[in-house]
Amino acid sequence: MLSHRLSRPVLAFAMIGALAACGETADDAAAPEAVEVASEDASIIEVRQNNFEEIGDAFKAIRGQLEAEAPDFSVIEASANTINTNAQKIPDHFPEGTGVDSGADTEALESIWEKPEEFAAAAQKLVDTSAALAAAAGTGEIAAVGEGVKNMGGSCKACHDNFRLDKD
Repeated sequence: MLSHRLSRPVLAFAMIGALAACGETADDAAAPEAVEVASEDASIIEVRQNNFEEIGDAFKAIRGQLEAEAPDFSVIEASANTINTNAQKIPDHFPEGTGVDSGADTEALESIWEKPEEFAAAAQKLVDTSAALAAAAGTGEIAAVGEGVKNMGGSCKACHDNFRLDKD
């Protein structure tokens, strides 16, 4: 317990020393705010990347079930609902200044903020097609799910084509 109390002051002095070594001075009044904003931007980028990763994982789970001999429609339905829930969060995950031009580790193109109505429409299309996929999953009909997957995949591609950096 005592060593844990001692480590905080030591850590604080080490951080002060590191900042001093980087040329930070007491006159840098904006520096703490800039660090805070950068942390918030990094945090929202991580949140949105995790959100998209969950969407991708759920989509792969659905496709995997469609390739299975006996698809588990409870997995398909749960995955489609995950996609739909996460798709609804997308508009809130793109504050201005968090694109590739910011220097952040992201694939978000500036066209998101240059064409906000188009981006909003693309995000809504994913919400709509993922809701339709969830409804199709509830029917237990493989053809309906297959059509839903195709439509939702088209929504993903359209958004990626216009608003995501192609690293290839």
